[in-house]
Amino acid sequence: MLENEYIEFTIPRQKHIALIAHDNKKDDMVKWVQENHAILSSHFLCGTGTTARLIAEQTHLPVTAYNSGPLGGDQQIGARIVEGRVDFVVFFWDPLESQPHDPDVKALLRIAAVYDVPLATNRATADFMLTSTFMDEEYQRKVLNYNAIVTSRAGEFGKEISGKN
Repeated sequence: MLENEYIEFTIPRQKHIALIAHDNKKDDMVKWVQENHAILSSHFLCGTGTTARLIAEQTHLPVTAYNSGPLGGDQQIGARIVEGRVDFVVFFWDPLESQPHDPDVKALLRIAAVYDVPLATNRATADFMLTSTFMDEEYQRKVLNYNAIVTSRAGEFGKEISGKN
């Protein structure tokens, strides 16, 4: 029997929000941040390369910048999710344009799903998330306890090999 199936993490009232946009979506991201300046100004912002720079320059909001996506920025954001230092991701990606770093993008999306981090990949979802009542309060996210799952599966596998049930 698996104990502690989930591990709970608290997303605080003041969120750490990652802002990412592919080249054809950078202007849309900057406009979205400008339109939501009042809300976003009360949170910690970070982003990848040019997106972070453009947002900071055009909105005067402080944005911690990581590398550009193709140079590892998506992976840096993913690492911050694993470390518990990113609570929320807004990623305006271009589904019609092939990206040289598609594997990195897929890895970022996967890690956000694994760690139950809210992720918007378009403006409508970002608007819904930003206007959610959860933006103004703490939120308990539940992450599957993968260590317990692996241990449980290893124990079941060991029983199968030894013939004990």
